[in-house]
Amino acid sequence: MSNHRRPAGERPEFQYVPREPRRHRYLDEDDDQVDYAPPPEDDDVVTTGRHAVVYDDRDVDEPPAHYTEPVFEQPVYEDPVYERPVYERPVYEQPFDPEPVYEDGYGPRSYGDARAYREPAADDHAYDEPAYVEEPAYVDEQYGSHTHPDDRYDTPPDQPDVAFAEAETQIISAIPEEIPPTRAHARTQARRRKQATGRARRGKLFGALAAATVLTVLIGIVFVGGRMFFGGPDAPADYAGPGGPDVVVQVHPGDTAEEIASTLAERDVVASGSAFFNAAVQSNAMNSVQPGFYSLPTQIPADDAVQELIDPTSRVGQMIISEGRQLHDTTDVQTGAKKKGIYTLISEASCIGEAGQEQCIGYDDLNAAGAGDLSALGVPDWAKDAVAGVPDRDRQLEGLIAAGSWDFDPTAGPAAILQRLVTESSASYEKTGILTAGDQVGLTPYKMLIAASLVEREAMPDDFSKVARVILNRLAVNQALQFDSTVNYALDTTELATTDADRAQVTPWNTYASPGLPATPISSPSIGALQAVEQPAPGDWIYFVTVDSKGTTLFTKSYDEHLANIDQALNNGILNSGR
Repeated sequence: MSNHRRPAGERPEFQYVPREPRRHRYLDEDDDQVDYAPPPEDDDVVTTGRHAVVYDDRDVDEPPAHYTEPVFEQPVYEDPVYERPVYERPVYEQPFDPEPVYEDGYGPRSYGDARAYREPAADDHAYDEPAYVEEPAYVDEQYGSHTHPDDRYDTPPDQPDVAFAEAETQIISAIPEEIPPTRAHARTQARRRKQATGRARRGKLFGALAAATVLTVLIGIVFVGGRMFFGGPDAPADYAGPGGPDVVVQVHPGDTAEEIASTLAERDVVASGSAFFNAAVQSNAMNSVQPGFYSLPTQIPADDAVQELIDPTSRVGQMIISEGRQLHDTTDVQTGAKKKGIYTLISEASCIGEAGQEQCIGYDDLNAAGAGDLSALGVPDWAKDAVAGVPDRDRQLEGLIAAGSWDFDPTAGPAAILQRLVTESSASYEKTGILTAGDQVGLTPYKMLIAASLVEREAMPDDFSKVARVILNRLAVNQALQFDSTVNYALDTTELATTDADRAQVTPWNTYASPGLPATPISSPSIGALQAVEQPAPGDWIYFVTVDSKGTTLFTKSYDEHLANIDQALNNGILNSGR
């Protein structure tokens, strides 16, 4: 009988053996020995493993008297429980799974002195069902291996046992000389070896990556720590001292942190631009730094330079000129309050140094510089001839410095500061169209600037264009303007209602005493007031008067209506000077 697997559906081979076939040991897939003796299905056929045994009616020895025919019960099958091998990291060990050892043949059997082959043991009735029945390997647990059937007897068998011996010889000859491993078992072993090899490789790869990561982190820590503790050849230079004298630096519009750092390094505020840049990018407050001029100590640490730069008190050369402000200080007649003029604002913004030790440009220095050469002061060509004829040189720059927010270098000197303010103001005026609009309204650019200053002081912004129309209408008929604001300007006072004595004073600016426009602008007009003169509202108004404290202004071309409007203002206490 061949040792290969019987194809499905093939009938088993039959051999004639005694009714009491002995029990054999089988090797399951895991190489464990399991007793196997399936119950007979009928009186003549017993299936043993892969072989069907048929019993005949030949005369054979009867079993001993004490032998009881075993009662076969259907075995209970239990699913085998497989335990997954536990692997310890990081060293992965391949689970021990010894390869099955296949013997080339069967050696001599030895059955010992206990009993003869045909004598069943006392426990022969207990049959166990193996977990796996494919390709069993036969091992005689009790008698060991054998190569010759007679080796299992201590003494030769009796003659009546010849038939039994012949039947046994037929059974033994049917056992294959070599039982190879099953394909499923081979595949299982190959799969386990492959999985173990993969796990080992992955473990080695993981360990290598972890070691590389740890090494990289350690190198970085050592490098950065060394740089921080000892410094390095590339560490940016930085001052450590308390600082020296203050200097003024400028932050230009659009400057980046790197450009500011370069400026500070050039002025010796910091030892290197890199040190300041590294400190600046770590401070969110640097985003609040505005273009302008800053007074900073020299030779200070980069971190201190950042703090100085974001400190509002470090800002110098900054001022705001409100609309309608004059060059010189004015006094309110009713309250006595002082209103700072443009020269005073420049003087205060020019101060550098600690409180009590400040260095400022004086008011008198600015006034003297403002009376100087017109070209040096930046007076534009379209205003130069008119300004040259101003009777009071201290007022020749009136109106030429525009209202708005200003930044200047306080270390530049009085004349240089005024020159910059006048030049930039002229450029802003020209952007409104002042050079071309004069032909439409019949005024020169400088006279349009004068008219705009009157509009600024006489009306609220909503009435700018109407007041501009009144000015043009009166000039067209050569009628005196009679603005109280022109009376106040010559006196450096502010008062809504002037006195008869004040109005009677003849000055180059008093429009009660002289016809036409005043000699110069009486304040710094806003761009809105200048545009109102360039594009006045259409109307035939000649008169206007403010009638309440809210700034309500009534316009008319009738003098009688104007007198009625004046009575309304008197009743509201607007035109009462109190003097």
